[in-house]
Amino acid sequence: MERSTLVVGATGATGRLLVQQLLSQGQHVKVVVRSAERLPNAVRHHEKLSIILASILDLTDSEMAKHVGDCHAVASCLGHTLSFRGIYGHPRRLVTEVTKRLCHAMKATQHETPRKFVLMNTAGNRNRDLDERISFSEKCVIGLVRLTLPPHSDNEKAADFLRTQIGQSDPDIEWAAVRPDTLIDAPQVSDYELHRSPTRSAIFDAGKTSRINVANFMAKLITDDETWQAWKGQMPVIYNRE
Repeated sequence: MERSTLVVGATGATGRLLVQQLLSQGQHVKVVVRSAERLPNAVRHHEKLSIILASILDLTDSEMAKHVGDCHAVASCLGHTLSFRGIYGHPRRLVTEVTKRLCHAMKATQHETPRKFVLMNTAGNRNRDLDERISFSEKCVIGLVRLTLPPHSDNEKAADFLRTQIGQSDPDIEWAAVRPDTLIDAPQVSDYELHRSPTRSAIFDAGKTSRINVANFMAKLITDDETWQAWKGQMPVIYNRE
């Protein structure tokens, strides 16, 4: 059966690049979007792209299970729009709620082997499975961000769901949460570094990560088994190589 990936957040700045990367590698891709017009023309009319017109949280459990049923992987590039409404409006737990519902749908449509869930996260979120220590001043700043900017807490809770509820030995789902630092635009894939934990402070010494590099790495996790075996169950941090 043809390998297929469901991508949510496909019209976002990184999501559309991930879709392009997967299609260029011969993958069949499904996207859930509210408007197909927001997809680039070259993507929108690709023969291997299936477009599901819907708001992801408006799908019923049975509809979501149907859409993930024949997919070997699910990828989320969801984020909050950088506007007052996007940051403080509802749903405040968009990434977390979609992550939970997609995982539940994957478990409701079991396969013979575990399927992949790849989440785009942030270097500002610690992997609490590891001893990722930060300074007192950074703890204070992140605590303030957590209280005042709901999207940060949303990213934390989405990753925590994968860590604590799916865990390392789920029979149906394997996962990875990709943590870029400050996101920038770039015209093409460049050299990048991968680390188990941040090598610099996301608050006081932030690195840069191009969106196209994030998309490239997420696509590799989905399509390359060696890459997946190296990073599954982890929260790899990705930086552009300086």
